[in-house]
Amino acid sequence: MSALYSTDNLIEVMGDDPEFLAVVAQTFLEEIPPDLEGLIAAVAQDNKKVAYQFAHKMKPNIEMFGIDLMKNISSVETWSRSSKDPESIAPLVEELDHTLRAVFEAIKSDFNL
Repeated sequence: MSALYSTDNLIEVMGDDPEFLAVVAQTFLEEIPPDLEGLIAAVAQDNKKVAYQFAHKMKPNIEMFGIDLMKNISSVETWSRSSKDPESIAPLVEELDHTLRAVFEAIKSDFNL
């Protein structure tokens, strides 16, 4: 398993059922990439309301997989309530994008998806 994510939270709550973990991983891969694209587009367009919605929607999944991006997600939520321009949050969104893309590949590999 990759150091980019962890299934410890899932196992603690749902038990160590490999089939269940694979289903959750598949669901993650179906839901998060389009949400990530939506978040990136919303930030680029300075659409704070939509950026907040995507960040907030992604938060439980990122936390569930133990991905070290909660600071980035919280920062996007905070930015969405500010008058700051998109460039102020861009580095954290880029890190979010880069890390999640690596997580997607790791999950695909680890779960043979």
